[in-house]
Amino acid sequence: MTTLHGPRAALIGDAAIELLAARGMRGLTHRAVDEAAGLPPGTTSNYARTRAALIERALHRMGELEAAEIGALMAETGVPADLRGYAELTARIIAHSVTAARTRMLARYELALEATRRPELRAAYDQAGRMYREQAIALLTAAGSPDPSRHARLLVAWAAGVPFGTIAGAGGSPGPSLDELRTTMTELVAVILRDTPAQPTDD
Repeated sequence: MTTLHGPRAALIGDAAIELLAARGMRGLTHRAVDEAAGLPPGTTSNYARTRAALIERALHRMGELEAAEIGALMAETGVPADLRGYAELTARIIAHSVTAARTRMLARYELALEATRRPELRAAYDQAGRMYREQAIALLTAAGSPDPSRHARLLVAWAAGVPFGTIAGAGGSPGPSLDELRTTMTELVAVILRDTPAQPTDD
C-alpha cells in the first residue's frame, strides 16, 4: 500500500524525482531513495511497498508540485479568461519548466518512457496532462475555433515540445525567453483562429 500524503511521503517523492533525473529508471530503488532522502534503511518501503508504488509516489509528487506552481503563477497572472491570458500563463509555465523545474522535467521524461511499457502508469500519466487539454479546449471553443479539440492538441503539443527540445532534445539550452514564448504562443493562437480554408467541391 502506498502512503501518498504527509511530510515524509513528500520527502520520499522529492528524492525519487531527483534520482529519476540523475540516474534514470534503473537508479530508482528503495535503498537509493532512503539514502538520497537521508532516511533510515527500510523507510521508503514502508511508504511504497513495491517498485510500482514507488513510481506512483514520484508521479503523485510531481502533480502536487506542479499544481502548487501553477496556482502561484495564476495568482500573478490571474486565471485565464481569454486566449491572451492563456498564452501568458502557458509561456510562464514553459519558462519555469526549463529553469527552476528542469530536474522534474527530466524525471517526467523518464516516466513517460516507462509509461509506454506499463498500462497502469500510462493512465496516471495521461490523467496528469488532461487539465491542460481541457482548459485549452474550453478557451478555444469560446474564441470560435471550428475544431477546438484538434487545435488544443496542437497547442498542448507545442507547449510540451519546447521544454523537451530545450532540456533533452536538439533545441539547446537556455531555450526561448519568456517574451519569445509569449509571442510565439500568441501567434499560434492567431493562426489557429483564422478562417479555415474552403474545402474543394466536386464539379
